[in-house]
Amino acid sequence: MREKTPLQPLPSVDPHERLETIQRWRLIGPGLVVAATGVGAADMVATLTAGSRYGYTLLWAVVVGTIMKIVLVEGAGRYSLASGRTIFEGWRSLGRWTTWYFGPYILIWGFVYGATAMSSSALPLAALFPVLPLWAWAILMGLLGFGIVWAGRYAFVEKITAAMVGIMFLVMVGLAIITLPNIPQMITGLIPVIPQGGVVYTLALAGGVGGTITLAAYGYWLREKGWHQPRWMRVMQLDNTVAYVVTGIFVLAMLVVGAEVLYSAGYAIGAGDKGLLDLDKVLRARYGDVIGVTFLVGFWAASFSSVVGVWSGVSLMFADYWGNIRHKPSGHPDTRNGGKYFKFYLLWLTFPPMLLLILDRPVFLILLYGVLGALFMPFLAITLLGLLNTSRTPKRWRNGMWTNAVLVVCAILFIVLGVYQTYDTITDIFS
Repeated sequence: MREKTPLQPLPSVDPHERLETIQRWRLIGPGLVVAATGVGAADMVATLTAGSRYGYTLLWAVVVGTIMKIVLVEGAGRYSLASGRTIFEGWRSLGRWTTWYFGPYILIWGFVYGATAMSSSALPLAALFPVLPLWAWAILMGLLGFGIVWAGRYAFVEKITAAMVGIMFLVMVGLAIITLPNIPQMITGLIPVIPQGGVVYTLALAGGVGGTITLAAYGYWLREKGWHQPRWMRVMQLDNTVAYVVTGIFVLAMLVVGAEVLYSAGYAIGAGDKGLLDLDKVLRARYGDVIGVTFLVGFWAASFSSVVGVWSGVSLMFADYWGNIRHKPSGHPDTRNGGKYFKFYLLWLTFPPMLLLILDRPVFLILLYGVLGALFMPFLAITLLGLLNTSRTPKRWRNGMWTNAVLVVCAILFIVLGVYQTYDTITDIFS
């Protein structure tokens, strides 16, 4: 009789190594905040529209966009951890031109975006609970975001945002599964093809989704988390990668919904955030009111996470900017969460923009917002190239060839997008 081969014992795992791995996964947070903040209602509409027009043809652009965001945010985080300086301190070391651009931009951007974010998060609530007009829900959303960020420390903001991410992720991925996606067509969508007349949609999907000033806020959230030394580098990279993979899956889910629900049936949704209400009507007609209501909940979670994230992250950026202008040392209490500069910008984001909710669009302000906003992403990509390839960053943590190549592609892509967005803004206002 043939002898049985004795079973080999499984390789032992160092309990300390296992504990360290578990602790690293539990630490994930700042990446989720920056990713969730960057994906709002406008990004959802852009992705749905791409899916409704071209089906799965632009799926590859979602993958490319996810990779670019991972590289951009990792670069901002790596500079902050390796140098011990904030991103604005780095920008200022590149010359005074960065201050001349960033100062007006962050003030104008905050004033206009405050109204936009409040309105976006109010739309699904106004549809679900029409007892109040849209402007009233918008003001309530602004006040709620203001209260959460004013009263809470960073840890509380992170928990709220993580909850919003969970809701929006489960809702959108669940919707994508319900629509029964065409897997073979999805696979063919990974082949880089630009459909006829789809250049702008391709660029927007690859470069625009999830791309805002909040990408640069990542280093500030790292500091609030307590990650401020190179020893946190690997944890930061894991945090960032996981967060943007989650974001990529979310955007993919939106593309699936656009392709299966809209493209296959020949539906078109309206431009702007209200296009998501059009999708709600289509979902109700096809799957029933429960699915429609569930979608509106996910819509609200995606929009409100941007309110909380921007109110926190961009206020931290402004506090650091103004502290630098006032010659405050790095890390001064006035420049941190809860400091007086932080609170000033938090007020600026919340209350003056409420005027825009009841007034007609101020043409000049919208024009400046569009132009300055179009310049920010190329500004970030180009300045990261300058910061991460020079003595401003310790040699060990400087860019490699692959990272530089991706940043150069990002810079070119965002410049093209910026030119188009500037032209589109001017044409839209004066048409």
